[in-house]
Amino acid sequence: MPESQRTPHRRYNPLLDEWVLCSPHRLQRPWQGKVEDEPEDTRPDYDPSCYLCPGNVRANGERNPAYTSTYAFDNDFPALLPESSAGATDGGGLLVSGPATGRCRVICFSPRHDLTLAEMSPEETRPVVDAWAHETEAIGSDPGIRYVQVFENKGAMMGCSDPHPHCQVWATGHVPLIPARKLATQRAWLRRHGRDLLGDYLERELEANERIVCRNRHWIALVPWWALWPFEVMVVPVRRVPDLPSLDGDERDALAEVLHRVSVRYDNLFRTSFPYSMGFHGRPTDGQEHPWWRLHAVYFPPLLRSATVRKFLVGFELTAEPQRDLTAEDAAARLRDQGETRYRKARAQ
Repeated sequence: MPESQRTPHRRYNPLLDEWVLCSPHRLQRPWQGKVEDEPEDTRPDYDPSCYLCPGNVRANGERNPAYTSTYAFDNDFPALLPESSAGATDGGGLLVSGPATGRCRVICFSPRHDLTLAEMSPEETRPVVDAWAHETEAIGSDPGIRYVQVFENKGAMMGCSDPHPHCQVWATGHVPLIPARKLATQRAWLRRHGRDLLGDYLERELEANERIVCRNRHWIALVPWWALWPFEVMVVPVRRVPDLPSLDGDERDALAEVLHRVSVRYDNLFRTSFPYSMGFHGRPTDGQEHPWWRLHAVYFPPLLRSATVRKFLVGFELTAEPQRDLTAEDAAARLRDQGETRYRKARAQ
């Protein structure tokens, strides 16, 4: 990395049309902020008090089946409902509102309460990939749904209310803010250059080979040039594929593998079950082709220096513009240096 990039500089994010301030020298400052207790990393394989475990009763009184693989159901406390009685308001352009409709689903990855994607094999993760694709296609076929967002919050510090391995699917009658911005930037890039934005970006990353964490035949995991979160990762398909349902069998196998490898690296980095928010960004479900859109997954982890030192977005980041201390190149190097056998299993060998 050039020496000029080890001093304060800004980097441009073409997907969101925004800048991020990079201040690498700030990593030298002493930390006297809040230090959390070491996170727990032990759970039983079945918890009778968990509302997601097989056979247990959920908050709404329904009992889960004795599922043996993935299990999906309507969220008992959905953020969106199929219908809304809210009316539109204008307020002179200052107090504007409108109805919001949609559906919310939950997908349990495994009947095992004690597992995460890092502890599940790629073969065990493949049904999860299929469930993501199925839910996206099934819910997205509803003409009232414009976008399907698959996301996982892992860890209590990321707001996960139950440690059982699971994710959520929120389908909305509108295209949400961040996907809408990515829709506009990718469309504009294709119209200007005749190629898709992430395809061009991936070529640059392969040439530089500085920020790639791991890869296989069909997927590349990298720390994006414009990364904001510490150890942020983006997973991009080699083939331009617009959404999860469009992945073929080999690409789904390869996605399960690369997600496992990224997750293990995260856990090995801080010797804990690494917390993050992860989500997939695919094309809107409005029936249009969207030839400018390339599917990708994003990981946003809060840990900066250890399992007990967090890095939330505060201060300048909230009041002025995004800012980070750890460069994308350094973050990628640290992740690359991690082994692909999870630390507890490696210690036992």
